[in-house]
Amino acid sequence: MAAPTRRRHRWRKRLGTLARFVGALALVGGVYTAFAPGIYADESTESLTQLAEEGKDLFDTSCITCHGPNAQGVEGRGPSLIGIGSAAVEFQVNSGRMPMARQDAQAVRKDPVFTPAQAEAIAAYIQQLGGGPESPDQADLDEMIANADLADGGALFRVNCSSCHGFGAGGGALSSGKFAPSLANVSTMDIYQAMLTGPQNMPVFGDAQLTPDEKAAVIAYIEYVNTDQDPGGWGLGRFGPSTEALAIFLVGIASLAVATLWIAGKS
Repeated sequence: MAAPTRRRHRWRKRLGTLARFVGALALVGGVYTAFAPGIYADESTESLTQLAEEGKDLFDTSCITCHGPNAQGVEGRGPSLIGIGSAAVEFQVNSGRMPMARQDAQAVRKDPVFTPAQAEAIAAYIQQLGGGPESPDQADLDEMIANADLADGGALFRVNCSSCHGFGAGGGALSSGKFAPSLANVSTMDIYQAMLTGPQNMPVFGDAQLTPDEKAAVIAYIEYVNTDQDPGGWGLGRFGPSTEALAIFLVGIASLAVATLWIAGKS
């Protein structure tokens, strides 16, 4: 009788170990579910604000084809919008870059399809789905720009922006048919949102890379460059020193050629 008793004891021990293991897994899963960050959109829309509800209606009629239900993306059509924040949505929609008519190398700026109020509603829906960077209030941004250090903004622009947008903020070509657009006639909020979210090929300058005051200083410098009337003379397109150097070279060569012919004729 001792052997069957021992076998039953071993089976009870194994079953007890298995039960504890399953219980531990269930506990870990419950803790993770309770405290893990929301990686995916909550499919429930019961808690949406009124503005977000309006944005959802617009999203479902205009954006869902490419970005999918609950903005989780559609492979080969459009990326997930979870976590990109309202600032990115407002930038893309207000600048007319979204919605895109077709997949190109780069979304170009054009007349917006939605009004600013509609863009704000869509942005509120995406923000409530997955969070992300938010834009400052326009009045607060204007105050930061007015109090910004222009020289500091110029230094930051030359280090971080001029390699793509040019020293005169006139834009420039990139690889594979892409380009950095001109910053002329671009609103201060658009520039701030672009730095904050890094659309397309642009790097993200979050608050850990450039503080809000530093971003405002960069914008103040861009505004100064765009309003400067070149009091020193002809700006030669303001694409940087290369145009001035080319002009000097051509004028110099032409002068040398004329002088050479004149001396040859006299001799």
